[in-house]
Amino acid sequence: MNRILLTAIKAALNAGKEIIEVYNEDDFDVKIKSDNSPLTAADKQAHKIISEELSKTNIQILSEEGKNIPFNERSKWEIYWLVDPLDGTKEFIKRNGEFTVNIALIKKDTPILGVIYVPVTKDLYFSEESMGAFKAINIDHETDISDITSLMKLSFKLPFIQDNELFTIVGSRSHMNEETESFIKKLTSKHGEIDFISKGSSLKICMVAEGIANIYPRFAPTMEWDTAAGHAIALGSGCTVTQSDELTPVVYNKENLLNPWFIVKR
Repeated sequence: MNRILLTAIKAALNAGKEIIEVYNEDDFDVKIKSDNSPLTAADKQAHKIISEELSKTNIQILSEEGKNIPFNERSKWEIYWLVDPLDGTKEFIKRNGEFTVNIALIKKDTPILGVIYVPVTKDLYFSEESMGAFKAINIDHETDISDITSLMKLSFKLPFIQDNELFTIVGSRSHMNEETESFIKKLTSKHGEIDFISKGSSLKICMVAEGIANIYPRFAPTMEWDTAAGHAIALGSGCTVTQSDELTPVVYNKENLLNPWFIVKR
């Protein structure tokens, strides 16, 4: 599993290099896909690089940018890669830095390995079910991570923080619907004064994994590739990832790849 983890990390770092090259261009084209979501050259180039790297493992790949695989085929997969080459394309277009590369390894319906790379800050989050979750800082495609020992020397185990002064909620203000507001009101009644942090992409899940936030409620649409890598990292750091009832686990490789509403909680 160490070799597979290192392959996923290498894929994420190499994709991050290409993403930053596009990000730093004075201007880049933005296309609109059939689902009205944006697509850039960075999405496509990252998809190509990750697919080429992960194919060396001989494990099936399901990616946002290559997702047209019939359910009757992928339902037979025992293990597979689930990839979002550029999570937070809207954040990428806004140039606010809050976008990530997400790579997860799914066994049946559960993430067992996750890698999230933040190209702008060079933060790397990773998790594997037998070792827990970690964060490494100032990592890029030139960093020596030829073996697991060299990687661990650069990494810190999650969570960093376990006792926040204020109960902290992380979310997206652009998805602040009535259901989310109602849920936050209930938390305020229970905990008193709260802190709310707005963040883009899978970084919201990472903040709960780090211990910076206590909870991330998502009562708006997401797809399986948006959450799988973060889900693995959250589990590895001791968090729960459930549907909005706070009991039912979130699972993967459904016929419909749309996630239910969910809550990540420490």
